[in-house]
Amino acid sequence: MLLRIFFFVVVLLTSAHTIFSQSYIGQRETVNFVKRQYNAGTQNWKIRQDAQGRMYFANNEGLLVFDGASWQLYPLPNRTIVWSIEFGKDKRLYIGGQDEIGYFSPAKNGLLTFTSLKKLLPKTDQEFSDIWDIVSFGNDIFFRSRKKIFRYSKGKIIGYPPLSSWLFLGLSHNHLIAHDEKKGLLVFKKDHWQTWIDKKLLPPSFYITSVSEFGKDTSLITTAKDGLYLLAGTKLKSWPLSGFSIDNYQHFSGAIPLADHNFLLSTYTNGIYQVDRKGKVVENLSKKEGLQNANVRSLFMDVNRNVWLGLDNGIDFIAYNNAVKHINPPVFQDGGGYSTVFHKNSLYFALTNGIYKLPVHITGDLSYAANNLKLISGGQSWQLEVVDNTLLAGRDDGLFKIVNDKLLPISTITGFWIAKPLINNIGSSAIVAGNYYGIRLFKRSKDTFIDKGDMGRYYESARFLEIDKDNMIWTSHPYRGVYKISPGNSGVETYTQAQGLPSTLNNFVFKVKNRVVIATQKGIYEYNKKTNRFQSSIQFKKIFGNRSLRYLKEDPSGNIWFVEGKSIGVVDFSSKPVIINFPELNERILSGFENVYPINNYNIFVGSEKGFYHINFAKYKQNIRPLKVFIRKVKATANTDSLLYGGYFGDVYSNNKQTADDIPSLGHLWNSLHFEYSSPIFEEQPNLEYSYLLDGFNNEWSGWSKKQEKDYTNLPAGTYMFKIKSRDHHNNESSVSAYSFSINPPWYQTQWAFLLYLILGAYLLYFVYKIQERRHIKKREKELLLQQQKNEEEQRHTAYLHRIEMEISEKEVIKLKNEKLEAEIEHKASELASAALNIVQKKEFLLRVKEGLQRLEKSGKETIDTVEIKKIVRLLSEEKKINEEWEQFSVHFDKVHTDFLKVIKERYPSINQPELKLCAYLIMNLSSKEIALLMAISVRGVEISRYRLRKKLQISTETNLFEFLFSIQMECMK
Repeated sequence: MLLRIFFFVVVLLTSAHTIFSQSYIGQRETVNFVKRQYNAGTQNWKIRQDAQGRMYFANNEGLLVFDGASWQLYPLPNRTIVWSIEFGKDKRLYIGGQDEIGYFSPAKNGLLTFTSLKKLLPKTDQEFSDIWDIVSFGNDIFFRSRKKIFRYSKGKIIGYPPLSSWLFLGLSHNHLIAHDEKKGLLVFKKDHWQTWIDKKLLPPSFYITSVSEFGKDTSLITTAKDGLYLLAGTKLKSWPLSGFSIDNYQHFSGAIPLADHNFLLSTYTNGIYQVDRKGKVVENLSKKEGLQNANVRSLFMDVNRNVWLGLDNGIDFIAYNNAVKHINPPVFQDGGGYSTVFHKNSLYFALTNGIYKLPVHITGDLSYAANNLKLISGGQSWQLEVVDNTLLAGRDDGLFKIVNDKLLPISTITGFWIAKPLINNIGSSAIVAGNYYGIRLFKRSKDTFIDKGDMGRYYESARFLEIDKDNMIWTSHPYRGVYKISPGNSGVETYTQAQGLPSTLNNFVFKVKNRVVIATQKGIYEYNKKTNRFQSSIQFKKIFGNRSLRYLKEDPSGNIWFVEGKSIGVVDFSSKPVIINFPELNERILSGFENVYPINNYNIFVGSEKGFYHINFAKYKQNIRPLKVFIRKVKATANTDSLLYGGYFGDVYSNNKQTADDIPSLGHLWNSLHFEYSSPIFEEQPNLEYSYLLDGFNNEWSGWSKKQEKDYTNLPAGTYMFKIKSRDHHNNESSVSAYSFSINPPWYQTQWAFLLYLILGAYLLYFVYKIQERRHIKKREKELLLQQQKNEEEQRHTAYLHRIEMEISEKEVIKLKNEKLEAEIEHKASELASAALNIVQKKEFLLRVKEGLQRLEKSGKETIDTVEIKKIVRLLSEEKKINEEWEQFSVHFDKVHTDFLKVIKERYPSINQPELKLCAYLIMNLSSKEIALLMAISVRGVEISRYRLRKKLQISTETNLFEFLFSIQMECMK
């Protein structure tokens, strides 16, 4: 990118030592880069520049690179001096050193790496001492040592020996020429060196240091001892210089053409000269003009037409194409610049220490005017003004007019700031002048001015003074407000915040666009005559907004120059209004006494703390070129710093775009990155701002910042693109520079790992599925078993229930049967009991009857029919009937008691009928008394019968007779 540097900017950035030339009034600003800054060798032999704007220097300690923000040294493998450098058409940077030739090209990490070509040479040619010149010619590269010229072509090297020694190699109008010490000048044609100018036609000590184009068919040759020559075809003639008492035979080291067709010549003894095409020296820059030393080893003009010098000790930069120049020659003695005016082909400067005059003609850029300043009068001078073709000077010691370089007093009252023309009511001219104590009126009478005294009742300092279209006088005081004074009645009106101004403080009256306006802390205000108040200017608010302004000045093109704080700018009305700032002058204008004097677009003079600044506004706008920004360095900083990118892609010269092959793939531990970036425009460095974006991490550009580095830490795995852009104080934005990279996930997050996870997951799912399937089968089997068991249980339960039901049914049947039997038994028992009771009753009755009848019978009474009585007795005593009753009882008893009596009879055959009856009565649980009645025996007889029955039943006396009989009954029931 374009490398343009202003002294005051670089001072801030590099603390470089800066001094100025004195050939022109506009001082060329020189930046000194000392050895401790670039940290390399003292001498710098050749200079080149790539398409990105980086500068390359052939240095004693290697290849030195400057990218606008930092220096980088690339030493050769053998650590020797680099004498020569040149870019080839293949965009490699070829290097010539001591016993070394090769080229630098970017490595994978973006750092320059050296590739030696020495191995292509025969062993006999590998000791060639120094390579002094390198020339890119066609597709080939030529290297010059004193012993041989080497031609590198298509991967091979061919050597061309001299007749004696090779002294020079270069180009002249697309001809490759060389200087053989004994043969003279040779030209390379058809793969051979042919004589061009014979040795005999050359000066005795002819030693070429450079060849540059001078005209269509003419070249300018500089020599180390014999001065300058013009080469036209095969004709060589001396080109003597004139002016500056120059020594035509001093040691010239090089030459470069300038845009205005002049030339810069570098020397080993006296810095550089600027000469025109007639050989006239118009400028000399040497040590006293600011160079570090006068021994210039190399000379180079960059793409922005500024000049770099490789010195015997250091590097200097000269802002040769600077549109802003400092005017502070020694005669000014660093005095503050208060006012400038052009009058009658001369520039006049008012400074702290006097008024100076410079004869000039308004043609082109006046900063190139010869430094012929002279002092007219010493002393504090405030303002210069031309009124009716008369040059007036407001000074600390009074008001003066300048005539024939002399100050003629108009008023010797102390302290006049400014004077303005006033047209009075009768049309005669007059001036009003502001001084330390008010405003005075001076009436002009031919060549004199008559003091008419104070204007009105205004007694404050009147440094700011303007006259409106109604001939009203306006002045302002920074701490009191704004005042309007009527010339007719000298009435004074005061305007403060109460009358519409944003504040009573810091109001400054000026005239722009033929209107009196007030520059305030909140933009521009204008007077409303109808309301007699101030209001914010609608027109200017669109431009300035609420800027706090201190100074306004309209130039002849209608542009408005302004001061905001301690910065100066201009509203350019050449097209759509746009504000252009001049950061080069920040903090350098004379604060509180700001002054801009515009003559035309080529000449704008600005008062400063030391002298003045000259702005070529037309050139300044031309010098506003598209910005570029590039990424200088990328480092991984997770553990220890590791360089990922050193600033180059593809080739050295122009390619700064990353290809797919250049995109690094970083391990997951390298997830913290540091980026450095810059824009190689020196004069803009304090005003450049940067905005960045990490695509893949965030989607919005950062805010603008002056920082030239950015860090990211702990970035997650992914693909990223770091983007950076810059902008200047004109709000011009650069194109975007980008660096892509990717951060790999840890192994456990890689695609192979995910594939493995997928396989393992699938296997795990399959395994889980199988386990689940087995579990399911087992569960199913278990469920089936349980179901089977349940079914079996249910079946058993059902069977059990069925059995229970059956048993219950059987039992119920049995129960019913038993109940029926019981009922029958109870009925039978009831019948037996009834029968037995009936029998007992009958027997009792019959016994009583029998007893009664027996008593009657015994009485012997004849009246009783004894026959009948005997008949009755006989009937009652019939045994058959009794037996029939027993038989009937016995049948019923066995039905009830399951053949109990039969079983007893069968088991115990010896038992007789009465004993069977006793058994039956006992089973019926009848008492002894009841048994006695039934058996018609006494109770004692019953006991005797029991005893006899025991014996027949063969049971002991301990056995209960009833229980024994009951057990037999139970057996009968089974």
